[in-house]
Amino acid sequence: MSHSHDTARAWVDIDLGALVANARTLLAACGGRLLPMVKANGYGLGATAVARALEAVDPWGFGVATVEEGVALRRAGVARPILVASPLTVPAIDSCLEADLRPAIGDVESLRAWVGRSSGRFHLEIDTGMGRAGIRWDDRPALGAVAALLTGADGWEGAFTHFHSADDDPASIECQWRRFQSVVQALPRRPALVHAANSAAALRGPSYAADLVRPGIFLYGGAAGGIAPRPVAALRARVLAVRTIEAGETVSYGACWRAPAASTIATLGLGYADGFPRATDVAGQPARAVELGGRTVPVVGRVTMDMTMVLVDDGPVAVGDVATVYGGIVSLDSQARAAGTISYELLTALGSRVPRRYSEA
Repeated sequence: MSHSHDTARAWVDIDLGALVANARTLLAACGGRLLPMVKANGYGLGATAVARALEAVDPWGFGVATVEEGVALRRAGVARPILVASPLTVPAIDSCLEADLRPAIGDVESLRAWVGRSSGRFHLEIDTGMGRAGIRWDDRPALGAVAALLTGADGWEGAFTHFHSADDDPASIECQWRRFQSVVQALPRRPALVHAANSAAALRGPSYAADLVRPGIFLYGGAAGGIAPRPVAALRARVLAVRTIEAGETVSYGACWRAPAASTIATLGLGYADGFPRATDVAGQPARAVELGGRTVPVVGRVTMDMTMVLVDDGPVAVGDVATVYGGIVSLDSQARAAGTISYELLTALGSRVPRRYSEA
């Protein structure tokens, strides 16, 4: 049996129509304009393809994590504003200016350096409880110095914060929002663009939408705030080999799985180098499984770098059959839970040797 090169082993099918549908769900929920996060190569699915597809919802711009990610989008022809959400460092100023990138500035020295060298647009980050980056909401000396620098800063375009528990703690959102608003109100003026909401906060309604919302995982098919998105990515792998082993025989490194009876084992052309974690089953979660032949079959033995073995005693299987690791009967989020991780990590772990195949519907 022959297959095209991109489907001979493992690949991911990406439904750009579902991506856009998820964006429209967010817009309907919050009523704000989108600043979609396309960092980490569009959550592993291809930043350029994602950005082009999201043009359908007229986003304000796009968010990335690094200057290099922003430059790559510019080279691909993306003309909308690009916010580099990781904190600006002084050596990166020239690169931001050359590519017309908006930096996120979260400390006094970087702000002083930026406004001293340029009138380029930038966004001020306020730390309201994430404890990661930004000027702390209660650091009065720093906020005083910031206010003085902002007074004559023509490029000051936006201010933002980041919610740490929007999925499951509404009280924390309200607390952070109050802190954020107290800082914004104390600054020399309100900037044109105030933003705070991630996917989960945006799905809660317009209360925290402000001028922009910054969706991430929900766009890409990961659940947020209790609302199920349309699946976007379906990770596939072909069956490369089939064998029958006797009771007591073992599978994979460490011989950690032993057949309880004569068993049929199918080997899939996918491993941890492709983005399927090596992790063994997690206590309290269902055993890891994939979809094969219209049913779920369990993963057995340790996932190896290039291959994964599954137990297929309950139905026919042949070399060349296609398994769906997630994005079908097994959802992205359930596969992540079974591996003891989160949907973000599964998507961003997709290896460079896994072809991305795009469809509009």
